Amino acid sequence: MTKQPTDLDNKAVFEQLWGITKELHQKLEARFQLHPDPSVEDLQEYSSLDGNMKGSLTTFSGKEIDWLVHSWLGNPEKSNFSTMRLTTWLKSHIQVPHLAFEFGTLPNANIFFYIDYIPRTQLLTDLAYLDRYYEPVNQTFLKLQDDSRLKVFTSKSVYLRLFQSPVSLCYTGAPTFEILELTRTLAYETLDRWLTWVDAAEPVPEDARKALAARDLALRRTSAERDPGNKFAAQMFGSKLTDKLVRSLWGGDRISH
Repeated sequence: MTKQPTDLDNKAVFEQLWGITKELHQKLEARFQLHPDPSVEDLQEYSSLDGNMKGSLTTFSGKEIDWLVHSWLGNPEKSNFSTMRLTTWLKSHIQVPHLAFEFGTLPNANIFFYIDYIPRTQLLTDLAYLDRYYEPVNQTFLKLQDDSRLKVFTSKSVYLRLFQSPVSLCYTGAPTFEILELTRTLAYETLDRWLTWVDAAEPVPEDARKALAARDLALRRTSAERDPGNKFAAQMFGSKLTDKLVRSLWGGDRISH
């Protein structure tokens, strides 16, 4: 941890970031009817083989939400590494992008955040979709690129770089109050904008919904299975638990539909 007077200890940083995800989740619960999926009841508390890393994963679905994942992993009292996510996958009644938040702390003690809208069409050719959902975020994207307090986080995985949208907000920064407040502000702006899109969205034609749902599921499954972090998770938790965690991210064991 860099010794700056505005820095927080790792536990405080973890609690601040987890607090942001809980606030976002509460806003989603206030807007949507969400029901927990029983398939992950045994993942609400789990730990690594050596007991040094702990985690929690819950999933939800509802009339408008196909799959929502709310999870954390870490042990802020013993490790600088932690990760938490809140990912919301819509049903195929509308074509608004899915919503992704991931926050964490890194071994070098920096904060990490990933905030994005997951496209549900080919942006290279669907220019109306690009202009409607991604152009409004472009100025924020460009502003953060010039923010000297932040460093762009570039995944080593070709697939994960492809998965991210052109306006993906994916950065690391020092664990300071101002960076935490910036993260909170960006997250709230992203969620509030997304909720206005959901409220204003035109329905997808009935005959197009099956194909859209199949695309969504394939994307969700592939992004979970190709996460390069899975190999490290297998070392910590064993392959059996890791496989279940990965399936839970895309709904492979889901009971609700």
